[in-house]
Amino acid sequence: MAEGTATTTQQALEPSARVRDYTDRFARFLADDVAPIEQELAKQGAGTPDNPALDSEGRMHPAVWEARRQVQRRAGKLGLHCPHIQERFGGGGFGRVEMHHVEEFIYRHSGLGLGLAALAWTEGASPPFEHVSDAAREKYLLPLVRGEITTAFANTEPNVGSDVLGMETYATRDGNDWILNGRKAWITNAHFADVYQVVAVTDPGKGTRSLSMFLVDAKMPGFSRIGDQPTLINDGLTGRLQFENVRIPAENIVGQIGDGFALAMSWINWRRLCRGGMCAGWGEWLVERAIIYAHERKSGGKPLAQLQAVQHLIARMDADVYQARAASLVGQARLDQIGAFSIPLDREAPRLVSLVKVTSDEAFYRVADNAVQVHGANGMLRGTPEEKLFRVARNLRIPAGATEIQLNAVSRTLLKEGKTA
Repeated sequence: MAEGTATTTQQALEPSARVRDYTDRFARFLADDVAPIEQELAKQGAGTPDNPALDSEGRMHPAVWEARRQVQRRAGKLGLHCPHIQERFGGGGFGRVEMHHVEEFIYRHSGLGLGLAALAWTEGASPPFEHVSDAAREKYLLPLVRGEITTAFANTEPNVGSDVLGMETYATRDGNDWILNGRKAWITNAHFADVYQVVAVTDPGKGTRSLSMFLVDAKMPGFSRIGDQPTLINDGLTGRLQFENVRIPAENIVGQIGDGFALAMSWINWRRLCRGGMCAGWGEWLVERAIIYAHERKSGGKPLAQLQAVQHLIARMDADVYQARAASLVGQARLDQIGAFSIPLDREAPRLVSLVKVTSDEAFYRVADNAVQVHGANGMLRGTPEEKLFRVARNLRIPAGATEIQLNAVSRTLLKEGKTA
């Protein structure tokens, strides 16, 4: 490789000037805005952001939810909430390499605190919202970018997960409106969202053109939240939804009728790609904590850091973080070139997206497992970062497409195109 080409490639993977500006501002935001909210929350006996107390129905304690909302609204006012959304919609217009660096910084420096709520994730604006009508943009997208409301992505059903073409929720046309019926399950932010991105069957038997996406306002008649679904991470945010003859106006169609599969995949691929920065940031934090603990904790009168077994655990953690981080940056740099969320999607993109997710998820699981091992019995204590992130790491290998689904996508591309690398 020529020296100039190598330099250009390296520069493409480095944080841009606007990323450096963003992270500088975010660091001040953590100190000036988030820290006081965390201190106030700690006085309320409502649990912590990562281990919230739950109400009688299994939902996140309202004090924790409100603290998250305060952070989101303040981040929105400061232009920190949606750097991934196009500038013409009020976002920062950041590419995927830039977002890897942003996500890595936020997860590393926020740990498990309220700072994580500042960046829009499953409850914030996502790529499909860039395809809404002008009316829906004013009513939903712009308030989402400002952190004024929240959303949820409703795709998974009680009997349907990764096989999205097998879903049973359906919508039928009634004049210019659509009538929606069905159920959704394992929906993050089910209890609190103001608007839901709902994928439903509109033209059965048409394959990837059989689905459409609709925006369902939480106030629409016939919509109901029908209960919590406690999961491994016990966040009080996951639940089920029901739609009984919900009337959807034409302005709430996302994209065009028949675009549902492509739009759903753009949301899913967005979440898959966010794993690169998330897992790198949290992984780096766990490595830092392991190093500090190994120096402070003694065994036989000597720090754990002097024991080769512990040294190897930490070395493996560092190697996993480094390798997965490198794979994420290289993959997302290529996706910046071909379009990570384009419709239609470049045929090279599914493999790259799946590689970022599976590499990050699998590496972070090993990192979290070794972090618990370094901390020993202390690492198993309920509520410690190591224990919580071990559960999170196990959880990550299923949502947005299980590990096996990612491997299927990679192998399908390789075998179809005859790739050998």
